Amino acid sequence: MRKSLLALLLLASAGFAHGQVQLREGFPQQYTVVAGDTLWDIAGKFLREPWKWPELWQVNPQIQNPNLIYPGDLLSLVYVDGQPRLTLNRGASRGTIKLSPRVRSSPVADAIPSIPLQAINSFLLSNRIVDKAEDFDKAPYIVAGDAERVLSGTGDRIFARGHFDQQHPVYGIFRQGKVYTDPESKEFLGINADDIGGGEVVATEGDVATLALQRTTQEVRLGDRLFSSEERSINSTFMPSAPASEINGLIIDVPRGVTQIGALDVVTLNKGQRDGLAEGNVLVVMKTGETVRDRITGQPLKIPDERAGLLMVFRTYDKLSYGLVLNASRSLAVMDKVRNP
Repeated sequence: MRKSLLALLLLASAGFAHGQVQLREGFPQQYTVVAGDTLWDIAGKFLREPWKWPELWQVNPQIQNPNLIYPGDLLSLVYVDGQPRLTLNRGASRGTIKLSPRVRSSPVADAIPSIPLQAINSFLLSNRIVDKAEDFDKAPYIVAGDAERVLSGTGDRIFARGHFDQQHPVYGIFRQGKVYTDPESKEFLGINADDIGGGEVVATEGDVATLALQRTTQEVRLGDRLFSSEERSINSTFMPSAPASEINGLIIDVPRGVTQIGALDVVTLNKGQRDGLAEGNVLVVMKTGETVRDRITGQPLKIPDERAGLLMVFRTYDKLSYGLVLNASRSLAVMDKVRNP
């Protein structure tokens, strides 16, 4: 798959006069990109608020599609008419290239990714949220394994009952996981469907289908549900930005099951598309302040919430979202708040 990744480094190409962005203290005059870098990390070397790069496009309308950044590229900070700009040097054979409108496609493995994709690959490809409980209940389900097996694995045949679309013979197999409700309003938000595996329909008779299991993450059981692929593109190129609307949400789950959340952990938020969240939105994580006893008055006192991290939303559903923690100054936890940056 070939993807066009956005070079966040153009953040530094806007000047101080506009007041939109600020170069960070101690920014480098030059930086050589190395394997393992991400565009987010590199942007953070130059800018105090890396997610503000879309605003630079507004003040630099000639920039439409930035170049990709590759290991070995030399980035230099120069000043043009008193304003900072980034130039890109790819060696004597190519010369110095001013970052300008151009699109180029390249394998994801060659270019520097926006964020560490290995941290979210399984969520992009497998994990999913079912927005309505009735959708889960109506999905086809496994009724039997080959030779009356109760548990099945890769290479086995299984039998499922329900409505199957002949145009989509490949199905993912899921097991009902956590049912999410809003901690404050108690509204139903969705069901986390745990990825169990996948198979292909090889025969149907009435409402019963025979499937060949092509992959499994754990043993497939009777009653597991089948869903065709989600009708949405798998996005591995993210455009970091502040949300367009005010967000006041909560971290309500950590799909991996850990209790202490840190950098590169995936979290579930109680806000989604209907609240104005979009993939690439950056949110500040606020550590909920403890309630202590004032020893002078004897009354309980809530300590103010404290900014403790930053996350990027990478997958949105109607009422829920997945986010990747980009950095954390202290351990985060379920019920910590998320806000606009």
